[in-house]
Amino acid sequence: MSLSHLYRDGEGHMDEDEDEHENFEITDWDLQNEFNPNRQRHWQTKEEATYGVWAERDSDEERPSFGGKRARDYSAPVNFISAGLKKGAAEEAELEDSDDEERPVKQEDFPKDFGPKKLKTGGNFKPSQKGFAGGTKSFMDFGSWERHTKGIGQKLLQKMGYVPGRGLGKNAQGIINPIEAKQRKGKGAVGAYGSERTTQSLQDFPVVDSDEEAEEEFQKELSQWRKDPSGSKKKPKYSYKTVEELKAKGRISKKLSAPQKELSQVKVIDMTGREQKVYYSYSQISHKHSIPDDGLPLPPPLPTKEAKAPGFALPELEHNLQLLIDLTEQEIIHNDRQLQYERDMVVNLSHELEKTAEVLRHEERVLSNLSRVLELVEGCERRMQPHCSDPLSLDECARIFETLQDKYHEEYRMADRVDLAVAIVYPLMKDYFRNWDPLKDCTYGTETISRWKRLLENDQILSHGGQDLSADAFHRLIWEVWIPLVRNIIPQWQPRQCDPMVDFLDSWVHIIPVWVSDHILDQLIFPRLQEEVENWNPLTDTVPIHSWIHPWLPLMQVRLEPLYAPIRSKLSSALQKWHPSDASAKLILQPWKEVFTPGSWEAFMVKNIVPKLGMCLGELVINPHQQHMDAFYWVMDWEGMISVSSLLGLLEKHFFPKWLQVLCSWLSNSPNYEEITKWYLGWKSMFSDQVLAHPSVKDKFNEALDIMNRAVSSNVGAYMQPGARENIAYLTHTERRKDFQYEAMQERREAENMAQRGIGVAASSVPMNFKDLIQTKAEEHNVVFMPVIGKRHEGKQLYTFGRIVIYIDRGVVFVQGEKTWVPTSLQSLIDMAK
Repeated sequence: MSLSHLYRDGEGHMDEDEDEHENFEITDWDLQNEFNPNRQRHWQTKEEATYGVWAERDSDEERPSFGGKRARDYSAPVNFISAGLKKGAAEEAELEDSDDEERPVKQEDFPKDFGPKKLKTGGNFKPSQKGFAGGTKSFMDFGSWERHTKGIGQKLLQKMGYVPGRGLGKNAQGIINPIEAKQRKGKGAVGAYGSERTTQSLQDFPVVDSDEEAEEEFQKELSQWRKDPSGSKKKPKYSYKTVEELKAKGRISKKLSAPQKELSQVKVIDMTGREQKVYYSYSQISHKHSIPDDGLPLPPPLPTKEAKAPGFALPELEHNLQLLIDLTEQEIIHNDRQLQYERDMVVNLSHELEKTAEVLRHEERVLSNLSRVLELVEGCERRMQPHCSDPLSLDECARIFETLQDKYHEEYRMADRVDLAVAIVYPLMKDYFRNWDPLKDCTYGTETISRWKRLLENDQILSHGGQDLSADAFHRLIWEVWIPLVRNIIPQWQPRQCDPMVDFLDSWVHIIPVWVSDHILDQLIFPRLQEEVENWNPLTDTVPIHSWIHPWLPLMQVRLEPLYAPIRSKLSSALQKWHPSDASAKLILQPWKEVFTPGSWEAFMVKNIVPKLGMCLGELVINPHQQHMDAFYWVMDWEGMISVSSLLGLLEKHFFPKWLQVLCSWLSNSPNYEEITKWYLGWKSMFSDQVLAHPSVKDKFNEALDIMNRAVSSNVGAYMQPGARENIAYLTHTERRKDFQYEAMQERREAENMAQRGIGVAASSVPMNFKDLIQTKAEEHNVVFMPVIGKRHEGKQLYTFGRIVIYIDRGVVFVQGEKTWVPTSLQSLIDMAK
């Protein structure tokens, strides 16, 4: 760009009289041609590009250096610069009008399109959109520079969805043409010459003209500069307060000042003035400036510019009027509060009146009921007199008490039923049971006592311990009337004739209180039974002891445990000289098997019965030709009484050795194998299936079969019975097959039982955790699973699973080994426990 205009003056003339210098002032030419792409440019020559500012140039194009003087070339021809043309009068007048900026402007002089207008700007308008200010170009020339390139920009725009002739953006909201600029006519302010909007601006952003709003806004702005727009004096404004406003203010101030009552009586000393003043509440401080100071004269007002003297100023009168107004307001508020208080008091008293009336009606109803109850009780007392013509019976008394309970339940429940029953019912009840013998008629009076139980028993007292007789009339009735009758018959009762007493207590146990029945069994019945057991002799008494002890089991249950030890001791003494041939011992002992605990019963059998049976079985002589089976029968007759393990021990010790020895000696003397077969099968049929199923008994009989097979297989001996080998082999095969079938049947039965038990367990309860699963498996396999009290390992509870000590940690079973705890599976645990 050429900089020759920088060293010309404003009219284009060179300042030849002064020293030449570089002028950096921005002129109108700079502003007009700054954004003009078609402006004249100064093209740099090759010499200027090489030497820069030291390059030689022509005198008319020569540029002064910064801060130095340029030597003038006086040999150059004279150049005349045009100063312009003289303008006409009309043009000068127009220019003067445009330069006059101080002339007031009226609203009517402005064009209609000038003023506040509402732009209709869409949501897609962005203020950052810019364009060239130097003029507009046709859209057809836009991007024409791409003809000299490969056109990659236009292709990229088209790939991204650009359509030639439309705006950019997703919704084509971009402008197509650059922003147009409109040249202002003169040097006035913005908008001084009317609207400066272009045609494109009006098309893109239309406006809504509102002449009335513009005129109103103009007048409003214009009136701000005036001292008094209306030109008239202001009228005084009066403020009024209605009674409702005062009432509302009083209610609000009452709510706010309620928590500040303590501050209303505070003594306040004011030392802010010339003299010290004392106030008795904080509210007086707020009114101290409104009261004129009597003691001190008012300070004269400060002289102000153009200050007007007040025409009517009476502060005392104003204070008095304000005080009257405040007093009136306070009186109105006080009257409103008093009225509200009286209304609330009326409502409260009305509610109290309703409650009092209800209480009065209730009391009248209670008095009426009590009077009727009193009449019934007095009637009963009159009929209880000795010489009354119509004496009161127990049934009539029960009907009167039922009436009291049904119709006057509250009064009957709150009354002292104990004293009433003692005074009226007890004498009648004693007369009713005067001639009663409980052992002969055990059900006499059960219905009557049950009826009085419903009438007299206190439902609020659960008398299981029941020593508080003063709180329950029925318990006191049983204790004072019924129990003495029972005590009188106990000494007359024979314990060996237990049926009448057992029937009597069975009939009354559900009627009398629990503690009364416990007292009878513990204090009256048990001592008599204990005394009779001590006098019992199993060798001389013809009546078995179980016939008069066992009937008490349903009533006394564990209370009879102290009697079992002396009974076992007496039975043990009686069995010292007993022989298994005497069957009476089994008849005496058999009823006690289910009564004694399994441990005590097994210990009693091992001590007193098993040695006698072993001695008897040891005396048994096995003779195939002449066999006496009495001793064997005497022993096997005790199979259900003694345990299987004890019976197997007797057989293994005293029977099978002799039996196998006789078989071997018989086979060594050229026997008849048919007789041996019959002898073998005969002895085997003498044992029950439970005994034969035991592995030790199976082994003994299989050993006998092996002995017979070896005897027929060996060629020792001169003569061999024809078919003996085949018969023995057939017998062996048959016996083995029976054993196999029996085992298969047992396994099938166990599987069915386990399946049924599993279904029952699944139906009843599903194991919720691993501990419940172990407990279920223990129950299925008859294994004891219980916690070890007071024993823990690493904070985990220890359990006994059979003879194994285990603990459970996060669903894993740990078994105690020799040195450490070993995790194991549930099936392995069951196998180890078995």
